[in-house]
Amino acid sequence: MSSQPDPSEQDSPLSSKVALFNNVTKTHMLSQSVNPFSESQGERGMQRLKISKEEYGRPKAGSLTEYRGKKANIQVYQEMLELCTVISDEGQPVSKKEPELRVIMFGELFNIYTHINDKLVGLMLRARKHELIQFEGEMLFQRRDDHVPVFLLKPISQIREILVGKQTEIRRSLSPNPQPTGML
Repeated sequence: MSSQPDPSEQDSPLSSKVALFNNVTKTHMLSQSVNPFSESQGERGMQRLKISKEEYGRPKAGSLTEYRGKKANIQVYQEMLELCTVISDEGQPVSKKEPELRVIMFGELFNIYTHINDKLVGLMLRARKHELIQFEGEMLFQRRDDHVPVFLLKPISQIREILVGKQTEIRRSLSPNPQPTGML
């Protein structure tokens, strides 16, 4: 028996470089197997994400993103209520038969409301989508559309009931302990 080590067991510069290369390759293959954008489908491969039509484009239930979105919706409903209240308080009756339905010219509304909120036209579009107000045209612009009438379609008491009801519904659905999406 000789005391010299077997040459195959010796650590040569070439074998250490091969081992390093194999280690880097193995790490890369592992990272690509969990990368959803990689064409590589390793042994396990990344499962394709399955999302229903109802879930698509919506945050995960109980997440902070969902919580913030619902809080923002509550705020928008509050601002729509304020807009309708201004139209009700400052507008003129549409007719003697229905004095609770009001109308105001866009220019006058713009001058009053811009002191309250700078998102008037966006809120008007949202309120029209909810069938609370009506005006002609797709969008109204200051000065050009100052003489366009803006109609309140429902009595303010009914609008208040609708919007407060929607706010209450959202508050009830808020998660009491929202979590970051990564933790869900």
